[in-house]
Amino acid sequence: METQNTPKEKVVLAYSGGLDTSVCITWLQDKYNLDVIAVVGEVGQDHEGLELVKQRALSTGAIACHVVDMREAFAEEYLSSALAANAMYENKYPLVSALSRPLICKHLVQIAHQYGAKYIAHGCTGKGNDQVRFESSITMLDPTLQIIAPVRDWDLKSREEEMEWAAAHGITVPTTNASPYSIDDNLWGRAIECGVLEDPWAEPPADIYTMTVDPMQAPDVPTYVDIQFEAGLPVGLNSKPMSYLDIVYAMNDIAGSNGYGRIDMIENRLVGVKSRECYEAPGALALIMAHKALEDLCLERSVLHYKLGIEQSWAECVYNGLWFSPLKDAFDAFLASTQQCVTGTVKLKLYKGSCTVVGRKSDFSLYTYELATYAADDQFDHQAAKGFIDLHALPCKVWAENRLAMGVRMDSFATVDATNQHLGEGLVEEAEEIVAQAQSQLV
Repeated sequence: METQNTPKEKVVLAYSGGLDTSVCITWLQDKYNLDVIAVVGEVGQDHEGLELVKQRALSTGAIACHVVDMREAFAEEYLSSALAANAMYENKYPLVSALSRPLICKHLVQIAHQYGAKYIAHGCTGKGNDQVRFESSITMLDPTLQIIAPVRDWDLKSREEEMEWAAAHGITVPTTNASPYSIDDNLWGRAIECGVLEDPWAEPPADIYTMTVDPMQAPDVPTYVDIQFEAGLPVGLNSKPMSYLDIVYAMNDIAGSNGYGRIDMIENRLVGVKSRECYEAPGALALIMAHKALEDLCLERSVLHYKLGIEQSWAECVYNGLWFSPLKDAFDAFLASTQQCVTGTVKLKLYKGSCTVVGRKSDFSLYTYELATYAADDQFDHQAAKGFIDLHALPCKVWAENRLAMGVRMDSFATVDATNQHLGEGLVEEAEEIVAQAQSQLV
């Protein structure tokens, strides 16, 4: 890096306006004598106003600040892939932060090229997942760029020390000791950690939630919503055509107002730490539930079953920061193939913290009433079942006959024998008691 006596080199900083990245601007200037270009990504997060965030970056010392509206691309390119995968890391939460990081990194790299910057910096901690996502994505997009991680490198050991350092250097930050939470949010949900949440026994305080009402305070009557899908993507609500972006916003409001979408979990981070995490993802969870219900109707059994494993692998891949990896690209190709006929309507019922699928229909439905019904017009060939069962069990039947003929007492046989012996002894004892009681009554 350059010294004070030479022209300054440039670093592009992923800037949120929060505590860490606000301190990063001044720290990068003091530590490395770099000119800082801040980049703010609008991905649907809650904010005080992006112009205010931009002004904070400039007043803190950044030579430029780019505010980029990424919401449309986020929905159409990233959330669409996530929905096709029904992405739920550890089958619990819908990858809120992991989905926005690769998109932000694309813009960081583009702006670094625009300014001729050699460095990109981020405000991630040394034991979180986001450091892996930022650095892996940047490296895959341009391996020549060098990455600086101030929060990982500086000697500020706590958020309290950061706040003191910021105050000493005249940096205005929104975080206070009275509200010490670390929050990251976007269109797809909201992640909350730190403070009292670090105690896994402590119930989350009510003030951490902003997207969802307390289920006990939700409306006393259920809300129904019909979601129309075409080729796996939502295209309308209650028969009103809408963009995917607008549907995500609308479902956040509808589900959140009914108290649905809160997650409180112990999460296994990539770096090996178990972390207590709280999330709000009302729209994401409702849309994934509806999408899965439509897939149940439209996908052939073996495809649906195999897809479950791909979904978990996709979620883990993206969680681990490998959005631009060839493996994730291959997963996407498989998933895209499965979505061609996922077209139809799903009816959701939301009520006081719950969300239930109560109806689904599709022209591509593989559900056939005449095969499924037990009524008189049942067209299923019951006589075919006997031959099917014989063939289905044939390999195991041959195996069992062979082992019995060879005198090999497998565990399954031993269990059956033990059960029969136990039942036999019990029946004999019970019969003897009945006889004895009858004889005593005759005497």
